[in-house]
Amino acid sequence: MKTKVNKKVIILGGGIAGMSAAHELVERGFDVAVYEMKTIAGGKARSIGVEGSATNGKKLLPGEHGFRFFPGFYKHVTDTMERIPYPGNAKGVFDNLVATSRIEIARFTNKDILMVSKFPTSRKDLKVLITSVSGGNFNLTKEEVDFFADKMWQLLTSCKERRQDEYEKLGWWEYLEADRFSVNYQKLLVEGLTRTLVAAKAQLANTKTGGDILLQLIFDMFKVGKASDRVLNGPTNEVWIDPWLNHLRKAGVDYHLNAKVQSIACDKEKVISTTILENGKTVEVSADYYIAALPVEVITPLINPSMLAIDPTLQRLQQLQTQVAWMNGMQFFLKQDVPIINGHCIYIDSPWSLTSISQKQFWNNINLSDYGDGTVKGILSVDISDWETPGILYNKPAKECSTNEVMQEVWTQIKKSQNHDGKELLTDDMIHSWFTDPDIVDPNPHTSINLEPLLVNLADSWHTRPTSHTRISNFFLASDYIQTNTDLATMEGANEAARRAVNCIIAVSKVKASYCKIWDLHEPNIFSLWRRRDANYYKRGLPWNGDLPWIILILQRARLWFFFKLGI
Repeated sequence: MKTKVNKKVIILGGGIAGMSAAHELVERGFDVAVYEMKTIAGGKARSIGVEGSATNGKKLLPGEHGFRFFPGFYKHVTDTMERIPYPGNAKGVFDNLVATSRIEIARFTNKDILMVSKFPTSRKDLKVLITSVSGGNFNLTKEEVDFFADKMWQLLTSCKERRQDEYEKLGWWEYLEADRFSVNYQKLLVEGLTRTLVAAKAQLANTKTGGDILLQLIFDMFKVGKASDRVLNGPTNEVWIDPWLNHLRKAGVDYHLNAKVQSIACDKEKVISTTILENGKTVEVSADYYIAALPVEVITPLINPSMLAIDPTLQRLQQLQTQVAWMNGMQFFLKQDVPIINGHCIYIDSPWSLTSISQKQFWNNINLSDYGDGTVKGILSVDISDWETPGILYNKPAKECSTNEVMQEVWTQIKKSQNHDGKELLTDDMIHSWFTDPDIVDPNPHTSINLEPLLVNLADSWHTRPTSHTRISNFFLASDYIQTNTDLATMEGANEAARRAVNCIIAVSKVKASYCKIWDLHEPNIFSLWRRRDANYYKRGLPWNGDLPWIILILQRARLWFFFKLGI
């Protein structure tokens, strides 16, 4: 039985960060109110009913801001999911996650590359792994492979201090010396998984972020019995967000929809109220504590002179809000199901950096005949990660295309990647209808507007990002742009940020409540000797050196033997 603490918290924003903060607070007895601008909960993670798509009382076809992707290294958001009840599930909505088994790298003319997305657990998995490694389809030189391996080894054996200082200030593209090598090297090894799956663009992201995330993905693939890539088994709101919202409301959270923050009022040391435009009416609300769980481009205009007088560092948000990029999705509703691959497909030659997943194969308990007009059999969900490079059909970047042109261009790039070498996997007559992210507003007059861009971790940008606590005594930040261990604009980063904000409130309020658990990124102990030695080098101002004295190397090789026997 939770104990009421007689403290009220207002949360501005009802996406993953806002809902996560509300979840942690209400479990600890706080009085919580959430104000969400949109008419549907979930923020960027929401699924969206396609307006006008349903007939005869059926459900609206499920559109998405972009498909959901839950890497194995996610700990914060999945821990919360385990505490959201869902009928028939022992671990709540967490049990609605389904593991993928494959990753396909599709190309325009060269043969596609098939890879496993988990540690091989069958003869078939092992065959795919061996074929992908030894098949020669990567078209990389020995020098490129060796150089990339050396740079990965450097990341594995570098201490945290060096990564946070030196690698944070170094671009991922620069670190891997991409300009020295071939286009294949740049696409497959430099951009690869990081750009297409988690929107960390190689030309913009820093090495600490790019390296950390790539290593986490690699570590996941070597964990026996653990999936490195998981997706939901149904439309996001049906199998996650709506059950979560219902749980929060039953627990006592006062969750408001269609409630936009208009302003924040302060006295000389704290926030005293916030003005909300809710369902067309203006209301002023107050609480003991306030959490801003809003995207950086939304919170920045709300930072006023009275707030800056208390905390001048909030001015840095002006700079941070320019460090964003676009990653938005669209769905092709198909007249027949086309399960391209049992996982994500990366269109490595597509100028718009496309990634897709065939949803129906993972939605075993979802009957698509209950949606739309009943004739949709499959859904190809696509993420577009590059909105600035000209396409191949209209020779325009996505930002300058109408929604119809975006659809035609994306379909053309996917077909060019899938329909070659004598196969025709996708045809125009398969398309029932399509849906684009409503956050993308058509060219006005020449360039589209994205209402929900993503933060990009630029080189040397860590110092511009705030912590959860501010100098305003009762005002805290919880969004994926703050400093977190996750260090990436993701659902995991948003959930971790929310936990940090809640921990701050627990500390300043002095209530008797447990702190939210915070996890660090996984660092295999097998490399600890190298990292410890590098830490000593770093303290003395010496560059990284991956060599070990011969006697220690012998001992370490013995540890490696046990490592491969037992797993990470």
